[in-house]
Amino acid sequence: MPTLPRIQEYADELTAIRRDLHENPENGFEETRTAGIVAEKLKSWGIEVHTGIGKTGVVGVLSGKGGGRTIGLRADMDALPMDEETNLPWRSKLQGKFHGCGHDGHTTMLLGAARYLAETRQFSGKAVFIFQPAEEGLGGARAMLADGLFQRFPCDEIYGMHNNPQEAPNKIGVKPGPAMAGSTFFDIYVKGVGSHGAMPHHAKDPILAVTSLVQTLQSIVSRNVPATMPAVVSVTQIHSGSAYNVVPDKAVICGTIRYFDDEVKELIHARIRDMCEGFSKTFGIEVTADLREIFDVLVNDARLTDAYLDAARDIVGADNASETIELVTGSEDFADMLKVVPGAYCTIGHGGNVPVHNPRFVFDDAILPVGASVMARIVEKRLPL
Repeated sequence: MPTLPRIQEYADELTAIRRDLHENPENGFEETRTAGIVAEKLKSWGIEVHTGIGKTGVVGVLSGKGGGRTIGLRADMDALPMDEETNLPWRSKLQGKFHGCGHDGHTTMLLGAARYLAETRQFSGKAVFIFQPAEEGLGGARAMLADGLFQRFPCDEIYGMHNNPQEAPNKIGVKPGPAMAGSTFFDIYVKGVGSHGAMPHHAKDPILAVTSLVQTLQSIVSRNVPATMPAVVSVTQIHSGSAYNVVPDKAVICGTIRYFDDEVKELIHARIRDMCEGFSKTFGIEVTADLREIFDVLVNDARLTDAYLDAARDIVGADNASETIELVTGSEDFADMLKVVPGAYCTIGHGGNVPVHNPRFVFDDAILPVGASVMARIVEKRLPL
């Protein structure tokens, strides 16, 4: 079956919810309207609702027809701080806010699963619906965990889902073990001595140091990290200067590190700090690094990966649900929840070929009932009557 029949019956309502969320996006920790819609929908279906968890997070709790274990289902709610360039009738109304990663779809799919489970209750135990804020690098998962998420709502297993426009529609993929990269964001501050641009010998030029340092940073992965252990170091911003005839006194380098092993992370962090110290001495300036671990490595439980795929095959068929082998260098803060509760995170393919985080990304509403059905099915299969 491509979807659960009952969910297919209200697929148009899911599309309307998703498009409304898309028109009215909210960035991380600002999801008050979105959280309000989620809470109202859950309450209308008879689900116990808790708000304000991790600032703007929402949790719904639903009991089945008997006692038993608890399954958690999670979706993210935040938009990206970027403009949309699609010209769709339901495009973002707000400048600098755009659901360019499909979180509006993730939220809607979980709402669809919650409605179905509330109507049918063909499971024993509890389902916990976790609507998380601020996934896009702001620490929404950690904020919910700090607010006692799993102390207040204990889960035995937890599952998440992300859309994938670069996979065929309705294709479900899960990689057991390490699946998505951990991530560090870094800022390197360079403080030198400014001068007139015509008299650079009076300066200790931070731009000269920065351009050399950017090149040297690229040697870390190629010459320090074992070739069998994937890693990325990317400089994504350089800021310095204000005039054509002034050597500035400061410069800043910003970027990201991606890795699948904590030892590799520590190696890269150590090399960056060593390089900063070396450049300080070489150029006679001050170079300091601020390294912030934003995402953990996402690790899927192998046994629960099989369980997730088993549930997905009931919906999309055996040929459309399979293990994947590719490591994804993108990051996902669902990893923080998986460090506390075992579970798995899958991708679901959909129509279109514009990648996420692109101003022309378009979410395919046809997968809303499919994703909702897969999430509902994992609860029914893992909590049988």
